[in-house]
Amino acid sequence: MKIGCICLSVGLLAIAGCSRRPAQDKVEAAAAKLAQPLRVKVAPTESRRVDKKLSVTGSLAADEAVTVSNEVAGKLAVMHVDFGQAVRANDVLAELDKQELRLQLDRVRASLAQALARIGLEPGQEETVPETTPAIRQAQAQLEDMRSRYESAARLVKTGDIANERFVEIEKAYRAREAAVDAARHELRTALASIQALRAEVRLAEKRLNDATIRAPFAGSVSERHASPGQYLRENTPIVTLVKTYPLRLRVEVPESAASHIRPGTDLTFTTDAVPDAEFHAVVREINPSLDARSRSLTAEARLTQSDMRLRPGMFVQVRLVTERDATVVVVPKEAIHSIAGLTKIFTVQDGRAKELKITPGPEIDGWVEVRDAAIPPGALVAVSELAALVDGATVQTVPRS
Repeated sequence: MKIGCICLSVGLLAIAGCSRRPAQDKVEAAAAKLAQPLRVKVAPTESRRVDKKLSVTGSLAADEAVTVSNEVAGKLAVMHVDFGQAVRANDVLAELDKQELRLQLDRVRASLAQALARIGLEPGQEETVPETTPAIRQAQAQLEDMRSRYESAARLVKTGDIANERFVEIEKAYRAREAAVDAARHELRTALASIQALRAEVRLAEKRLNDATIRAPFAGSVSERHASPGQYLRENTPIVTLVKTYPLRLRVEVPESAASHIRPGTDLTFTTDAVPDAEFHAVVREINPSLDARSRSLTAEARLTQSDMRLRPGMFVQVRLVTERDATVVVVPKEAIHSIAGLTKIFTVQDGRAKELKITPGPEIDGWVEVRDAAIPPGALVAVSELAALVDGATVQTVPRS
């Protein structure tokens, strides 16, 4: 029995040893494989001279925009334009009912004509200043008559032919006639001032009548209509909104770090999703003298260099601002860029080992990407294959990129 048990134990051990050998072989093979350098393709970095650009966002705005309203109150009689319609400068947009305004003008003109008649003038002679008037001539005639009587009485009182009391009465009447002439001349000056006031009232009534016709202040298009015929409009009630779409304005927000690179005359290039595969150009005209305290950005406004009917106010655009011209940068092949979990990195290879570098990629130029925030000299080797398998410090065997 003991001999049988021993034989059984030896057999089991032999079987267990046979079952463990394949697993050990796999582990040893995997370890041997890990010990071998990773075979990767590499390519040298290059130096390029490019214009450094900054991408910012902006929006297009109309050159002019105004809500046209009425200066006088009244009922809206006619609307001559509608939404989206193009108009020229001074075109009639709308008209108010003018009947009451015409009656007011006629009444003021009649008052002016009456005032002119009092001093012997006709309508249209408002600028004429008469030397005399019927009232002045009448007062002067009465004064001359009284002067003759006064002079005669003065001689008779000396000879005693009339009593002194009678002479005093004649003298008082003579002085009264002199005062009447002065009063007539004063009335002329008052009448002339009244005529000037009535002339101003006539011009004001004419202006109010003219303001009942609402005209376009500039050439543009109607972006919104606010009123309809038959509606009573109080003063300064919006009627239409008018926009001038050329030349368009480009308003852009530049970060504080790039504020020194933008000034009047700076050229901007921009694109918009509304017009794909097209580039547009604008020139900076005005710059805000101060930065926005909350966003720490500088607002600049540019004018488009040429009109394009595809562009409209309110469009969102992507603007490229040149911050440095003909700058020297280091670029790597696009295949060397590895992005994972929000991080972008490349692997440089030196002395058979890989070194991980986190980078901020710049713009792509013909399959090459500018490397920012990393000190990489031109000619350094970077891995362009097996990026997912590489780790910092890994042993590699380099193969030139074909």
